[in-house]
Amino acid sequence: MLRKFKIRLEGEEYLVEMEEIGGAPVAAPAPVQQAAPVAAPVQEAPAQEEAPAQEEAPVVSASPVAPGENTLDAPMPGTILKLLVNVGDTVTENQPLLILEAMKMENEIVTKKNGVVKAIHVPQGQVVNAGDALITVE
Repeated sequence: MLRKFKIRLEGEEYLVEMEEIGGAPVAAPAPVQQAAPVAAPVQEAPAQEEAPAQEEAPVVSASPVAPGENTLDAPMPGTILKLLVNVGDTVTENQPLLILEAMKMENEIVTKKNGVVKAIHVPQGQVVNAGDALITVE
């Protein structure tokens, strides 16, 4: 079965087709579960790490989503890993707007036209379905 991948190497993008050959699939070893520490300082550390990430998050619009040619929809179900633009940013055709993780693969979702980002309808970390509105570019 041929699979296609887009690879970026030293600033150049390459489209690569790969064929899976020979061998039986190897099952991954079962993960080892460890008991979580009970100490209070360990529980406080994640809260301190989350604060800077929230300050850097792009602005997400709460405007209602109207379907149309200006709205970029999710091509497949997945999780929004990273927003690459903010409301008010000027974008060009084929510019990546966000990273969508689907089936353990990171997919760049790109704009179809030049314009300005008018609204971002999903926050980072949200699970979306195919066809859900992601970003409006006018």
